[in-house]
Amino acid sequence: MSSKDFLVAPKAPPTPNIPASSFTVSVSVIDSTTRLDLPISMLLQPHIEGHDRLICPSFSFLVQHPEGKNVLFDLGMRKDWEDLAPRIVKRIQTEDWNVKADKNIADILQEKGFKLEDISAIIWSHHHWDHTGDPSTFPPSTDLIVGPGFKEAQTPAYPQNPESGIKEADWEGRALHELSFSDSDLRIGRFDALDYFNDGSFYLLHTPGHAVGHLSGLARVTTGPKDTFIFMGGDICHHAGEFRPTPSLPLPAALSPSPVSGFGSICPGALFQSIHPRKSAMEPFYETAEGMAQDAEKAEWSVQGVEEFDAAEEVLVVMAHDESLRECLRFWPEVANGWFEEGVGKRGRWAFLRDFGDAVEGLGVEMEEKL
Repeated sequence: MSSKDFLVAPKAPPTPNIPASSFTVSVSVIDSTTRLDLPISMLLQPHIEGHDRLICPSFSFLVQHPEGKNVLFDLGMRKDWEDLAPRIVKRIQTEDWNVKADKNIADILQEKGFKLEDISAIIWSHHHWDHTGDPSTFPPSTDLIVGPGFKEAQTPAYPQNPESGIKEADWEGRALHELSFSDSDLRIGRFDALDYFNDGSFYLLHTPGHAVGHLSGLARVTTGPKDTFIFMGGDICHHAGEFRPTPSLPLPAALSPSPVSGFGSICPGALFQSIHPRKSAMEPFYETAEGMAQDAEKAEWSVQGVEEFDAAEEVLVVMAHDESLRECLRFWPEVANGWFEEGVGKRGRWAFLRDFGDAVEGLGVEMEEKL
């Protein structure tokens, strides 16, 4: 695309500096059946007219290595949420939250004949209830992997600590491994990284801020003239409007397919710039709401790091709660490795703008007349 395709000329993005490798993994995005309906104000700011609730999934990822070593990155929410730690159950029951999960990840895998004993580890991006699922549904041979600082911050858990939001039963009878990045000299983008399989096929990144020890995953899914990757972002962001647009990826002059009705297949990007809180074509629509992040400064730093990956056309960024990708992605039991050839990145990049349909309603006719 040329600079004329955008409302402002894009700037060259930083290079993510991903090490070269000839090894890949297969990645399946799992719709965990988790459905969350939460007030936007607790997650994002500022308010945009008509977008008052975040109604979203919580994705899990099955990462399969050619040598048969398989891991799960996140588990969504457990289906029997009433058996979460009492502090979380109380919040769900008393706050303006609507949540449900029809199945556990273990159920979803077994329905397609996948053997749970073939999962060597579960990796939690972080300890929040809509990502931790129910590890007890997996055999004791499945390890649980957590980010740096987890044990100090989160143990003892419930019931030893009645105020904890997680349960000791989640790792009872299995190995609990806390990662350390202190001895690693590997950095990918701006993040400290660990080469999980020691062959360059799958990396874990320390992406701090949202929660203690927050992790992200980076999977190499194809090699060739252009290696392609899937970035599993957990809760670095809760909505694509937190990391789009940017100076390296400004709003397009024309959006096709149109994310809103009334313009046929194409609508002008200026329509959305007009309802942007700062009328900008190169700044994200949202930022993290106050009090949402464990460390606001680090959380913003990590968001900026995601923006650098997102500007690289060879990287597909998938946040755990990105509803806008539902119509674009291939879900388990299919594999998402072919996302680049299938045009998922291009089709899904601006799909989140449909959430602002109420805000632009009526503006389209006025803008069309001006044009």
